Amino acid sequence: METRRLRMLVELSRLGSMRAVADMLGTTTSTVSQQMAALADDMGTALTEPHGRLVRLTPAGRRLAEHAVTILTAVETARHDLAPGSEPNGTLRVAGFATAIRAHLLPIVTALTTSHPRLSILVREHEPAEALRLLAEDATDLALTYDYNLAPAAEDPVVRATALWTARWGLGVPARADIRPGSTLEVFAQLAGQDWIVNSRNTADETVIRTLASMAGFTPRITHQADSLDLVQGMITAGLGVGLLPMGTATFPAVRLVPLTAPDVELRSYAVARHGRLDWPPLALVTDLLVGRSTTGSQSRHLP
Repeated sequence: METRRLRMLVELSRLGSMRAVADMLGTTTSTVSQQMAALADDMGTALTEPHGRLVRLTPAGRRLAEHAVTILTAVETARHDLAPGSEPNGTLRVAGFATAIRAHLLPIVTALTTSHPRLSILVREHEPAEALRLLAEDATDLALTYDYNLAPAAEDPVVRATALWTARWGLGVPARADIRPGSTLEVFAQLAGQDWIVNSRNTADETVIRTLASMAGFTPRITHQADSLDLVQGMITAGLGVGLLPMGTATFPAVRLVPLTAPDVELRSYAVARHGRLDWPPLALVTDLLVGRSTTGSQSRHLP
């Protein structure tokens, strides 16, 4: 039984389309189809069945996909267990959002230059969905991601997320705005007629805003998008709308940060890696160091 075929089966169970599997693995749909047929021959049972113009896994296919996750994890563990306890060395690829890199990873990189000179860390800045896609494609080893308590990320059995720090968020409004103190929903209700600014590269902020607005009894008018919170503050200053901002961030003179409580809005950060690689010394070392730094205080995304 070839592990390549098991990998295709796992991705087919996750993506639901042979074309999507082919695109992700850099091959052709016909190749995926042939490999699935060969795997079915190996197992002596049908693993897929027609579903409209697509295919879906049979009960046997779903069960084998569950076993395949365990099998592939064991293979990855064996691959990275050749030198247990050895000095971390080689290249660790990390993809993550800007604040996690700036406030947490870069100080670690600087320290490791002296303490572990044989370890090299390759850094790429990406929003969570982008970083997780790179992890699925084996284009990175560690993804630094975040979600919100009001917009939790979907669970993926192929990876393990290690909790890092959390950060409270508030609402950035023009400093001159007449906002009466109150609960989150009371604050939102006062801004029902405003334009709203959301992240241009991640939908979590928008999900939080839409959820709270719905609870407050209105549909928010989402108009502007920006990835940098510096730019979000610039837009608020220019009168283009209001948007979520991390509590404790330094605000522009024309921007006021309104606390959001009951319900609170909390960003939660994670270090995410594929099962089977968690004991690889470079990955284990950097993850442990990130966890250690997270206990020293909260940081928020894209600080100016």
